[in-house]
Parts: sequence; C-alpha cells; structure tokens
Amino acid sequence: MIGVFDSGLGGLTILKEIRKKLPQYNYLYLGDTLHVPYGNRSDEAVFDLTKNACDYLFSNGCTLIILACNTASAKALRRLQREYLPEKRKEIGEAINILGVIHPVAEFVAKKAAGKVGVIGTRGTINSKAYVVELKNQRDEIEIVQQATPLLVPLIEEGQIDSVEIVSVLKEYLEELKRKQIKTLILGCTHYPLIIEKIKDEMNGCDIPHPGIIVADSLAQYLDRHLEYKNSLETGGKIEYLVTDYSENFQNMAEKFLGEKINIKKVTLN
Repeated sequence: MIGVFDSGLGGLTILKEIRKKLPQYNYLYLGDTLHVPYGNRSDEAVFDLTKNACDYLFSNGCTLIILACNTASAKALRRLQREYLPEKRKEIGEAINILGVIHPVAEFVAKKAAGKVGVIGTRGTINSKAYVVELKNQRDEIEIVQQATPLLVPLIEEGQIDSVEIVSVLKEYLEELKRKQIKTLILGCTHYPLIIEKIKDEMNGCDIPHPGIIVADSLAQYLDRHLEYKNSLETGGKIEYLVTDYSENFQNMAEKFLGEKINIKKVTLN
C-alpha cells in the first residue's frame, strides 16, 4: 500500500494525480489536521510529527510513503532516510521507503525552465532553501527568487479559497515576483494547487507547472526502476482517508476537490 502524508488538505492535490496515474494500487491518506500548518514549526517539531505519521503508516501496511508536504520534505526527509529508515527496515523486515515532493519538482523545472524561477512556499520551506539547493544541483546557473507565503495555508484550510482576502494576500505576495519578471513559478506547497487558477491570474504569462502531475509521473518512473517496491504493493484501487482532527470543513473541501463522497476516520498518532 502507498501512504500519502500531509499536514492537512494539501496532500490531496498530490494524491489525486497519483491515483489518476496509478489507479491500480491501494492508498492510505493521512492528514495531520491537529497540527496544521507545519510551516512555522521548528525543524525538530516537524521531524517528530512526520516520524510519528510514518510510524503509523508503516504499522498499517504501507511499504512506500510519499511526504506530500513540502515542509516535511524540506525539514524531515533526509533525516528520516538517514536515521529512521535503516532501523525501521530491520524492524519490518521488508523493502520500505519514504519519498518527498521537492526533488522531482525541482528536477522537472530545472530541465524545462527558461529565465528566472520563482518559488513560493511556507516560511519553513523557503527558509530551508531546499528548492534552491535542488535546483542548483540540477543547473548551477539558474536564477531563483523565493517568496514566503505563510498566510495561504491557513486561509485554504479555513475554506477561504474564493474569498476576497486570499486574492488580496496573493496580490501582495506575488508583487515582488512579478517585478523581477520570473518566467516559471514553483508552487512549493501542496496546498497551492487548490488556488492555482488564482495564482495564474496574478502571474499572467508565467509557466506554473502542477506539482501533483510531476510527482505522479516521477513515482511511476520510480516504481518501474525499483521492482522491489512495485511488486510488493497491494492492488485493488482501494483508498482510506485518515485525519488527526476531524472537521466538517475538511470533509466538505476534500469532497469538493476530489469530486466524490469520502469516508474520513479520525486517528491518534503517538
């Protein structure tokens, strides 16, 4: 089973595209809605929260976990792969892995982008410079302009996608990127595809690739290269949605975005 983890609603933008690309597999989605947003939390807090989520997903049958959260990918992924996974593999006794969303998006943009590249994300993701590092590793000469956009996740989680407030906040956040004439904009938070059309309206003429599509394509290629994971995954197309704090707002927004009725179960992590 493939586990998809996010701090809240945003990971659904990744899950939806993965399911389109790889509908045959079983999925377990976990949103840590009790602790959203992650963007302003310390590195240690993000690591602990993400580790707890991985423990839960592995113990409930997942063999491959996608950190569909840029902040978790930026602040916790490498440490999880270095410190946590080796011990977990011994404990479970089979092939397991944790993948993030930053590397595939940066790799895609570095290959395709012409001109300046902009990145928007939470303070945690922007301050980590994870996208800068990944992009420079691919193309050292690339020019990157970053912009923290900390109010977007709370507004999206509160269901303010169509509000006047979110348009006003976007206009302010994107002004500097427009002034610097960026040609490609990375949505460095998986919540942001939920407002991608509003961002496109503000960034007229700018290329804004959908991170969910990129991650889905990258995962399919990864599984083709790593048959030890591909062959161990359960098939059947089943999916279960879990949250750490249930709200009708989350349910309504998730169903509207996914275009289907879903059952959501509240769980407690260690």
